[in-house]
Amino acid sequence: MESTRQHKIARLIQKDMSDILLRYARTLHSTLISVSEVRVSPDLSIAHIYLSVFPQEKVAETMAHIEENTHRLRGELGQLERHQLRIIPELHFHLDDTIDRLEHIDELLKR
Repeated sequence: MESTRQHKIARLIQKDMSDILLRYARTLHSTLISVSEVRVSPDLSIAHIYLSVFPQEKVAETMAHIEENTHRLRGELGQLERHQLRIIPELHFHLDDTIDRLEHIDELLKR
């Protein structure tokens, strides 16, 4: 069960990380990156960030770029949230495959 504090911090990180990745996606021509969910550990030291990437052909390339630049992204997040958070959590990026699963279920139901 997520505490109120965890939930508030997760929403704050989701909003700010969305803004950061919007600027970052401009360098990856024709790629759309959205932050679908953020989960924060109970001690607020780790943030698991779930991303949706479009188009599907660029998922591997985009995730590799994000993983390489995690330190820089955390720094930018720290600049935005320096007055709200004492410690900026370590960032772990994951691919959100919810849309793929929904499409697969939809295909199965159409049969």
